[in-house]
Amino acid sequence: MALDVLDLLLTFCFVTIIYISMHKKIPKIKIRIPKEDAIKSALVNTAGSLILAKASPDDALGELFKDVQQNRIYDDGMTFVDLIPRARMNQIRKQYHIAKSDPSFNLHDFVRRHFYAYETSTIDYQSNPSHTPRQHIAELWDVLERRNRVDRGSLIAIPYSYIVPGGRFSAQYYWDSYFTMLGLAADGRWDMVENMIKNATYMIRKFGFIPTANRTYFLSRSQPPFLSHMVRLLAKHHNRKLTLLEHLPYLLGEYRFWMNGRRIVMKLDETDASRRVVRMPDGSILNRYYDNKKTPRPESLREDVETAGESEGDRAEKLYLDLRAAAESGWDFSSRWFADEKELGTIHTTDIVPVDLNCLLFHLESTIAETYQLMYQPLLARKYRRLAEKRQAAIVKYMWDEDEEFFVDYNFRTGSSTGRVTIAGAFPLFTKVATPIQAKMVAARIKKDFLKKGGLVTTLIESGQQWDWPNGWAPMQWIAIQGLREYGHFALANKIKKSWIDACLFTYKEKLKMVEKYNVVTPHRLSGGGEYTLQDGFGWTNGVLAALLAEDDINRREPKN
Repeated sequence: MALDVLDLLLTFCFVTIIYISMHKKIPKIKIRIPKEDAIKSALVNTAGSLILAKASPDDALGELFKDVQQNRIYDDGMTFVDLIPRARMNQIRKQYHIAKSDPSFNLHDFVRRHFYAYETSTIDYQSNPSHTPRQHIAELWDVLERRNRVDRGSLIAIPYSYIVPGGRFSAQYYWDSYFTMLGLAADGRWDMVENMIKNATYMIRKFGFIPTANRTYFLSRSQPPFLSHMVRLLAKHHNRKLTLLEHLPYLLGEYRFWMNGRRIVMKLDETDASRRVVRMPDGSILNRYYDNKKTPRPESLREDVETAGESEGDRAEKLYLDLRAAAESGWDFSSRWFADEKELGTIHTTDIVPVDLNCLLFHLESTIAETYQLMYQPLLARKYRRLAEKRQAAIVKYMWDEDEEFFVDYNFRTGSSTGRVTIAGAFPLFTKVATPIQAKMVAARIKKDFLKKGGLVTTLIESGQQWDWPNGWAPMQWIAIQGLREYGHFALANKIKKSWIDACLFTYKEKLKMVEKYNVVTPHRLSGGGEYTLQDGFGWTNGVLAALLAEDDINRREPKN
C-alpha cells in the first residue's frame, strides 16, 4: 500500500512525542564540531532544503555540453560535468554561440577559460610504505573526507562532512556510503557515520529521495536502497529504539519514493509497470530499477550515443532509459542486464525485476514494521509486516530458479527467469528471505562456481563489462559473507573472507593502494573493463576490508575458554 498522507502525519506526531520524551532521559553522543562549522551546517540543513537545485549541466549548457562530450575534450566524460563554471551557465552558453562562429575558435581553450576544477586533498597524497593496511585505511578517512556547504557547479551542498569513494568519484555516493560506514564503524568513526546518514536524510527532505550522489546530473535516479541498513548500523552504537524512531520519517520517505507508481499499476489492467513498480502476474507488487529521463547520461554522453548507434525515436529513448536504470542499480554494466550476454546494445534493465533490489526493500519494510511496533502502533506495524511478507513470498515464487538452484532475476515482459546467474543471488540470504534449504543450495552454488582464488566473482560471463567475470567487488563479498553466516554456513563464509582479504593485501603490498574492484580469478593482475580506468581510493574497499580485519582483531583479543 502506498504511503498515505494520514500515515505520514500520524508518524510525525508519534515520533515527535516519543523522541522528545526519550531525549530527556538518554544523552546523545556528543560530536565535537567547531562553532563556525556547526553554524554553516545548520544553515544548509535548514535553509538548503528550501533552495531549488541548479539545472544539470546538459540541460543548462545545451549544444556546448554535447559538443564538449562528443568531441572528447576530456578522456573521461565525468571530468567535464564535474567542472565549475566561472560565470552563470546561461551566460557561458550564449558566449559559446557567438564564439564558435569564429574561424580560429578552439573548443578546448573555450572550456579552459570558462570552467575550472575544484581541487581536492588527494592530489598530493602518497601512501606511507611503512603503514599496515589498517593504518593506511585509517589515514585515508581524512584524505577522502570532504565538506561542501556551497553549491559548486554540479556539486550540491550538503550539511555535514562525508567520505568520497576516491578517484573520479568526488561526492557522497548512496550505496557506496553503507559499505564505507562499515569501516568507519570498525575504526570508531561514528561521528562520520552519523554525518553521512544526516546528509542522506537531508537529501530525502530536499529531493524526496536519495540520489546516486549529491550531483545535479544524478537527480533523476537513486541507487540500491541501503538506508535501512545504515540506520540499523547506527542503532548498534546509539540507543536502538531512539535511532529507529528518529529515522522513521526518512525510512517512510525512502519507501514512498520506490513505491511511487503502485496505485497506477493496481488501477489500470493494461499497465503492468509504472516508474519503479511492477505488478506481477499474480497481482503481487515488486520493484525494478528506473530513471526519470530518457536521454544519454550526462557523465557518459559520448558512450551512450555510441551504444545507441543508429537507433532513433522511441527505440533510442528506451535504450537510454535502460542504460540509466542499470546505472541506478550500481551494476553499470553487466551481462545481467543484456538480452545478448556480450552486447551492451541489447540492454533491457527496465524489463527486469532484480532480486537484490527487492530484498533490500523487504528489509526496509521489515524495519518500518519493527519501528512502528516500538511505537506501540500495532496496526501500522501489521501493515508493513504484511507488505514485507507478501514481498518475500513473491521473491521466492518468481526468483527462485529450481533448475539453477539459485535466486535469479525475473523478466516480467517474458514471464520467465532471465537465466543470468549472478552473485546478486546471495541477497536473499543477506536479508533472510531464503528458506534454509534454499540457502544451502545457494551456498553450494557459490562454492562451486563463484569462489575463486581472490574471492567471489560477480557473474559467470566474461563480457568485458566491469560487473562481470573476472571482477569481484567489495560489496558483494560482504553481502555473501554475512548472508552465509545468517544461515550457519560459517566455513564457506570464512573461506570467502580469507580469499578476499588476501587479494586486497596482495595488491596493497605491490601497489600501496586500495582499488575499486579486483580481478579475483587472477589476483596478481589488476582488474579492468567498463567505461573508465581502474580507480584508486577506495571507499567501499576500505570499508569492507577494515570491517573484516577488525573481526580478526576482536577475536584475538577475546580470551579463549
